[in-house]
This record gives sequence, structure tokens and C-alpha cells, in this order.
Amino acid sequence: MDRGTVICTIVFAWAFVNQIFVYYGFYKIPGTSDDWEMILTNVFTFITATIAWFKNNYITVKGKKQKEVLKANNLTKAK
Repeated sequence: MDRGTVICTIVFAWAFVNQIFVYYGFYKIPGTSDDWEMILTNVFTFITATIAWFKNNYITVKGKKQKEVLKANNLTKAK
């Protein structure tokens, strides 16, 4: 299995077990729904912004090589 499949499987299993615990009353998440809405939106914003930043900038080794190829073929205005 590739890494993405493993991560998705682990997250699914965790969510499924969590639902079972909640259903039987063994586990309750502290805080109000407003608190959790704020936390989840902040986490979502941070993750999506980080992914967008990495995808749109040449900061990794692979990205720097891609930038060099683009510059060599006059396909970018990046300095």
C-alpha cells in the first residue's frame, strides 16, 4: 500500500472507533461545538495554506530543480 492509503485507512479506523465510543457513551469530547468549530477551521486553514505554499513555491530540492528546468526553457518569470 502507498502512504496515502495507509494514512486514509488509519484516519477512517480512528473515526469509526470514535463513533462507536460516542454511541455507547464511553467517550465524550470536552468543549462546546463553537469551540470545536473554531479549532477545526483553524487547523483546516493552517493545513491548506501550508500545502498551497509548498505547491506554489520552489522551496524543496525537487521544486528548485523544477524551477531551474523552467528557467532554462524560458517558461517562468521567477528569479
